[in-house]
Amino acid sequence: MLRSLVLADFITLLNAACGTAAIFACLNHMDVAGRACAAAGREHLPECVDSPWLWAAFALLPLSFVADALDGLVARRSRRQSAYGGDLDSLADIVSFGVAPAVVGFTLGLRGGWDALVLIYFVACGIARLARFNVTAEALTTDSGKVSHFEGTPIPTSLAVVLVLFVAWRGHDVGAALWLGEHRFLGATFHPLVLLYAVSGTMMVSRVRIPKP
Repeated sequence: MLRSLVLADFITLLNAACGTAAIFACLNHMDVAGRACAAAGREHLPECVDSPWLWAAFALLPLSFVADALDGLVARRSRRQSAYGGDLDSLADIVSFGVAPAVVGFTLGLRGGWDALVLIYFVACGIARLARFNVTAEALTTDSGKVSHFEGTPIPTSLAVVLVLFVAWRGHDVGAALWLGEHRFLGATFHPLVLLYAVSGTMMVSRVRIPKP
């Protein structure tokens, strides 16, 4: 199979690799922070949320974005595309811009029952958005061979939510100190900040037309 892949496909796989590594970095951070907080005998400490693992996660996701932008450019410039290109791109995007941002949110404190439902909704919207694009891309393609516009916001726009969380993290406004606080509703915990994910996911599956550069 590797012989069937072209350079653009390997760049797409780099996108997926960076997203996967970001998820692993978040998991490592939760392990390290959990042990540090347990050793200190406290539920939340500012120093528990500052680790090289989270720096790695926040650095890897922009690299995924760069790879996602480059693969299409390389494919067009080289005029070489494989049969796997479109599907590889969608699958990589789900990892890097769907699952990974949701894991970042969970890592930084969006762990309530309602939070989990919203994060699942966000990932599901990302999957639906890419499935719709794969089905409709041919119909939206112009004579130049490029898709004329997007329906719904592209899934990489989820990095805007990640940027907000990065700012919160650097201010130590995560965990028990998340912006807008923590609330109980019908027996489950809810952080209003998670609504950023709800808005992002809803915009992905909307009918809003966005010109493709």
